Amino acid sequence: MGRSALAERPSGGDSSQVDDAAVLALLAEADASPALPGLGGMARPNGVAIVSQRVWCYSRTDGAAVSTGRMPRPPARLARLPFARGLAKLAVSLAPLLSRKGAARRGERLFLLAVLLAPLPLAAVPGAYRTVALAVSIVAVLAWMLRGRTLRLHGAEHRAIAAAEKRQLVATWHGAARPSRFSPRCGTNFVAILMPVSLRLERIWILPTTALTPVIVSFAALALTMEIWIAAQRWMSSVGRVVLLPGLLLQRLTTREPDLLDTRVALRAVAGVLAADRPA
Repeated sequence: MGRSALAERPSGGDSSQVDDAAVLALLAEADASPALPGLGGMARPNGVAIVSQRVWCYSRTDGAAVSTGRMPRPPARLARLPFARGLAKLAVSLAPLLSRKGAARRGERLFLLAVLLAPLPLAAVPGAYRTVALAVSIVAVLAWMLRGRTLRLHGAEHRAIAAAEKRQLVATWHGAARPSRFSPRCGTNFVAILMPVSLRLERIWILPTTALTPVIVSFAALALTMEIWIAAQRWMSSVGRVVLLPGLLLQRLTTREPDLLDTRVALRAVAGVLAADRPA
């Protein structure tokens, strides 16, 4: 899929802009729907990506026509295998960033690939300095991801998804409803769990140490954290809320209160996903 069939209209010359009338019509239809696909997302400095299990949609702050694409699907057996399913889910979540039509420019995609390969050079860092190097790497990645307008768009992403879940999409578009900018499914919660898990695993690692041990520990920490994160969301009891509490508190730093224009950027991406994620 290139651009969504939802919302393109000529706006002079060869450019195209999102048709907000079409967006509102789709949001109204979604508000009346008994069932909608589960949504997730991510914010970038110049837009918001919203994803379902089958498709992603990226909406830009300049109002340009949205971009959409298919979400890759891991093999069914892998998706059911504990620990491996978490790594597969993480890999799939990067689709809107790695796609040529997605949320990241070419230079940003190269930076992201460097981040994904970061555990390899960490193997060469002496053990006494490895924790510091890991912390510096995480701070650098967060600074890159949360630069510019990203903090407000991050809050807008959460608000738009919550509006879909509460069937308040149209009211949120007009500013009559303001669902929470905090989300229990935010990746910030994942990072808040990952850091202590990584440090703990490194300290209790009992297998023979080799040059690749930091890489193995990093992937083990990712897999274990993902299982904890999934379980915490599935069982939103008092235990689940306690596990997610550090991340929810951290979201006060990684999000800002979005204005109505920010929220509409995210809602356009929601509409793009809902338009594309329909049974054939």
